[in-house]
Amino acid sequence: MTRSMTLAALALALFGCSGEVRSEDVDDAVDDEEPLGTVTEELGAAPRMHHVSLSTGVTLAYLEQGRKNGDVFIFLHGFTDSHRSFDLTLPRLPRSIHAYALDQRGHGDSSKPACCYTQADFAGDVIAFMNALGIRKATLVAHSMGSFVAHKVAAEHPSRIKELVLIGSAPTAVGNPVGAELKAAVDTLEDPIDPEFVRAFQASTFYRPIPESFLDTAVEESLKVPASVWKQALDGLLVEDHTAELSQIRARTFVFWGDQDGFFGAADQAALDAAIPRSKLVVYTQTGHAPHVEQPRRFVRDLMRLTR
Repeated sequence: MTRSMTLAALALALFGCSGEVRSEDVDDAVDDEEPLGTVTEELGAAPRMHHVSLSTGVTLAYLEQGRKNGDVFIFLHGFTDSHRSFDLTLPRLPRSIHAYALDQRGHGDSSKPACCYTQADFAGDVIAFMNALGIRKATLVAHSMGSFVAHKVAAEHPSRIKELVLIGSAPTAVGNPVGAELKAAVDTLEDPIDPEFVRAFQASTFYRPIPESFLDTAVEESLKVPASVWKQALDGLLVEDHTAELSQIRARTFVFWGDQDGFFGAADQAALDAAIPRSKLVVYTQTGHAPHVEQPRRFVRDLMRLTR
């Protein structure tokens, strides 16, 4: 077995998810049981890509859509992803949501400095982004690695966060056995990173079938991330524990979790829900690590009902 095949096999084994793809974007029957109402009647304004240089020394690429005077939602992607992680979510938002989806430092089309990639660095960028664009307060919607950044921001800057939405999250990734296995593989990566490994890694995080085009895009975006950033960002995720800060979060918080998530389990969700004072756990059955990708229509419907 070649080294690339070994890495790909490891990635698929990490989460134990199917990684099945399909060409059409159709949620399961649960999503078709009731109409989405205004969510589909008034889609958001055409998205536009921008770049902004921050006081933290990085330049971030970001997508913006919706009314300028609308409720501000900032979307933060997961490990090695980009704003494209929300490709199935953003088009379903109502026009009244002024959405920003960031490429975090080292990811997507944002700048990729040699360092630094701690949770504090990512969190600092979020506040610097809000300051640069004159955003006083926003709802944060964040997936996986981005969720740890988000709950750090919410804990340390409670006056800046209106509501907090965490997807595929936990109080901490410290001591996570799947993370440790992933680190063993990531530590061996060199540029250029093998696309087979990236595809296996991305596919392994999904339990439900997803559009093949979405998986292709996810792989393309992950391949933009240098090996050094894969290593630094994962190291930061696995060694930093700000669980003690979670009680400082004042925003209403919604924790979205798929019960087939191969990274974070039910105990993680219970602990996160208990640690955040105004938290509500939302469980998606037969769903993996990315409910917003696997059930995007249902996710947007729930997001709008809970946060507005």
